Amino acid sequence: MPEGKPAPVEPQDSDVDADTKYTCIISISCETILDNIDKCVESKKALVPEDGIILPATEVTFSDGESVYDVLQRVCKANKIHMESSFTPVYNSAYIEGIHNLYEFDVGKLSGWMYAVNGWFPNYGCSRYTVQPGDVICWVYTCDLGEDVGGGYAASGE
Repeated sequence: MPEGKPAPVEPQDSDVDADTKYTCIISISCETILDNIDKCVESKKALVPEDGIILPATEVTFSDGESVYDVLQRVCKANKIHMESSFTPVYNSAYIEGIHNLYEFDVGKLSGWMYAVNGWFPNYGCSRYTVQPGDVICWVYTCDLGEDVGGGYAASGE
């Protein structure tokens, strides 16, 4: 765990205080697909926005103790953006399978959704990351296990 980064919180231990409201920024992008459109499943090509932006950087409110997953769920619902997730017991976390009907493996076997907070790609699930006031959350579609978005696991080595 890089110094100064929050440790993951188990979902059952999170303590949401609905009375306290903070703001954070969230965005959703699949820009990498534009460079890999040849690898994209034919039926999905029409779903890719021209500029790759599904949700531009948007300020949203959240409650103390909420996770990145909670914020994503709410922003997708509010903006009528499709989102599908599953719970992964081995990681005790939600796993994002698809956003905007774009799923993992739609653009090759190394493709899927990743998230970064303040430029850091956590190595744990989004439902275990507790959002802090002012956080900048970026959901990005990777076509190369994170290498094309600055979040390659091989590169981090931490």
